[in-house]
Amino acid sequence: MMMLPDIFKEILWSYDFNKCDPVAMKKTVIVQALTYGKFKHWKWIRSFYGDDTIRKVLSGVRGTEIGEKSKELIGVIFNFNNWNYAPRGS
Repeated sequence: MMMLPDIFKEILWSYDFNKCDPVAMKKTVIVQALTYGKFKHWKWIRSFYGDDTIRKVLSGVRGTEIGEKSKELIGVIFNFNNWNYAPRGS
């Protein structure tokens, strides 16, 4: 099993870090990094997963899982603006 860099301990505090596999936990790692991480986390996920994978993961994430300010920066850095919002009642 591949291990995440220690820098991820600070944003994956609610997980058993020694069991965090960046391949198996791709969505969790990406969302946590983009929501709570710093630039160092963003750089790592970009180099490890690549922009296409990050955009694919984000397209399946509820738009409410990511803060509005983060969304603006994600849009600029990852060229992504396809947030998945559930429709409100009809």
